[in-house]
Amino acid sequence: MLRFSPRLAVLVSSVALSFSAAPASSVERLVLRMPFLETSITINIDDDAQAAGQMIRSSPDLADLQSASGGQLLALLEKVFLAPLPIETKAFLEGSTGQPLLEQALLAAASLVELEGVELDSSGRMLTDALIRADRNGQANVLGFLREMPGEQATVDLSRVFSVMNRLIANQIEGIALAKSTQAASVTPALQAPLQPSWTRSELRIDVDHRSAQLRLLVLQPKAARNGRLAVISHGLWDDPESFEGWGEVLVSAGYTVFMPDHPGSDFNQQQSMLAGDQPPPGPEELRLRPLDVTALLDAIDQGRLLAGQPLNTESVAVIGHSWGGTTSLQLAGAVPTDQKLRARCADQNHSERNISWVLQCSWLSGIHQAGLSDSRVGAVVAVSPPVRLLFDPVSSRSLQAKVLLVSGTRDWVVPSGPEAVVPMRSSGALQAGHRLVLAEGADHFSLRSFRNEARPAAVGPLLLAWLNEQLDIPGAVTFTGGGWGDETVRLVDVSNKL
Repeated sequence: MLRFSPRLAVLVSSVALSFSAAPASSVERLVLRMPFLETSITINIDDDAQAAGQMIRSSPDLADLQSASGGQLLALLEKVFLAPLPIETKAFLEGSTGQPLLEQALLAAASLVELEGVELDSSGRMLTDALIRADRNGQANVLGFLREMPGEQATVDLSRVFSVMNRLIANQIEGIALAKSTQAASVTPALQAPLQPSWTRSELRIDVDHRSAQLRLLVLQPKAARNGRLAVISHGLWDDPESFEGWGEVLVSAGYTVFMPDHPGSDFNQQQSMLAGDQPPPGPEELRLRPLDVTALLDAIDQGRLLAGQPLNTESVAVIGHSWGGTTSLQLAGAVPTDQKLRARCADQNHSERNISWVLQCSWLSGIHQAGLSDSRVGAVVAVSPPVRLLFDPVSSRSLQAKVLLVSGTRDWVVPSGPEAVVPMRSSGALQAGHRLVLAEGADHFSLRSFRNEARPAAVGPLLLAWLNEQLDIPGAVTFTGGGWGDETVRLVDVSNKL
């Protein structure tokens, strides 16, 4: 049966992301090229008076394929092309023109779509104008938007789409095989039991020199049995501390004091402001500001401005991060940013290792030389799904002041395990330096997160605890080399010795 992916809506809505402003003519034809069927669908979109649904149904190429699909193709196409565009999109693009993160997204779209008669441009200006015109004409959907584009014909070559998908699949294959070939970590039943709340939860704010806004901190403190150690958890792009509160609960229940900073330049609130058109996407300066957030909160503790009078060890601190937060944790541990691979690979849309996280990594290029911001107080690091392949000098892993545990999900489409975890660990000398790689079988980019008061502890909670206990020399029921940090629902596999 002929099948179309709803993801095509995202691709088609990105057509204009790569091209610039404005010949007088508008797109007359949308062509879906399907080399695997040796055919194409042409949709005429040059009649301003014709509704979008009528344009699809009147396609001369649709009748036979509609029959071959058992009558399902038309419904799928209408679902894709009549999908409404969010009102916030126009405002977001108005405030984002020229931003590196947007430009990288535009470059990625350009590799999937051809727009005849228009020169390539990554400013986003043409997209904004087309969205505004479509909205004014009462056609604020994908097809109505395409009709407002300049040029004669827009073509989506589905073979390119499948090529990208095949590359993403290939970037996961080795990680999947490694996880399946190795025995999972054993499980300690006591670490799987529901946590008994034995901590306090508070929200604090501090002034920091490097930002105009105050830094919000979510803080978990044990009521008793404190071990005097600090753990800092750094969230990823457009996320917030609350998404990792479950990680913090495992640690605080074992005696750690846990700080979770809200990075204001790339958190959930920033995303909402960006979509409303009030802020641009996070710029390359955020690569520098995020580590400074962590350093500032450690300074505030040392200076008695946070948790004054409490006996907290700030000489050897644990930093845990997810996604961009994992990158932040590696910067703080002393990983050295370099522009060598960024300059060599960011323009290559067909590189075999290219993945979704390269859109973010390539947007960092202009800020790379201000991003080496290690903090000697960092004594242990866990980086979960960090984008790293293009950013760091490979040999810097040998001189990190803290041992790093890298965790990657084998079904992560955003930061796939092959190029972003397996290859860096194998090629950088990290294993010889004592760093380790654990794969979470079947986990995607977001499934390892854990929220407040969940029914069972976070899947990676015992793993985080075991690594920190060992690296910070804390006596405990579980250590990394001792095992017992596995999970009942997710196979956690140390593949370090298999690389």
